[in-house]
Amino acid sequence: MSSTTPGDSPEALDELAGEYVLGTLAAEQRAEVQRRLENEPLLQAAVDQWEQRLLPLTALAEPVPPSALLWKRIERSLGGQAASITWWNRLPLWRGLAGAGLAASLVLGGLLWTRSVAVNPPTYVVVLVAPQDKAPGWVIQASNSQEIQLIPLGAFEVPEDKALEFWTKADGWQGPVSLGLVKPGQTLSVPLDKLPPLQPNQLFELTLEGAKGSPIGKPTGPIQFIGRAVKVI
Repeated sequence: MSSTTPGDSPEALDELAGEYVLGTLAAEQRAEVQRRLENEPLLQAAVDQWEQRLLPLTALAEPVPPSALLWKRIERSLGGQAASITWWNRLPLWRGLAGAGLAASLVLGGLLWTRSVAVNPPTYVVVLVAPQDKAPGWVIQASNSQEIQLIPLGAFEVPEDKALEFWTKADGWQGPVSLGLVKPGQTLSVPLDKLPPLQPNQLFELTLEGAKGSPIGKPTGPIQFIGRAVKVI
């Protein structure tokens, strides 16, 4: 049997694996990926790579034992099988619990516990990854459609004569819109009151521009981090 479905490029496999691990696929698509994983080592390798990339995000949160009430909800969701799951020591956690953005919600839940950056749960989340190695560098969360928070996941050095510029673009827009310059290592709240409401799959990216930003109002420098919005609530 072929290791890939005809027409699947490495880029398509990587994108499918990322959506699978984050839990953003529809139930039918997820079931199809699970069937393919049994016979497609290239897809399995892509899923494993995404799990390894996102697993370090759980280290941002102190482990919190689930309450008895939460365990009951988990058992109902998983058909009584939750007691057999070792929560924090298994990579298959991302596969077994992912559903309609649950994996992304867990990542954001850890961030909210440790950094107290929001009171309300997010409605959208974006994991910005480096295009070269898909390493996560920033997380974007939105508790409403008109403001987002950009949260760094680690240190990132920028040359003295350069700056990181924040961009977004949704389907149907003529081009990307600048959300301003970003200081590495600092959480930033960005109002979107002059833009249309957030949309699922909306593109966000950070590019390396001159010290004062792009001179033409469009990205000119290399992309440092990129990701798309996922609706989690």
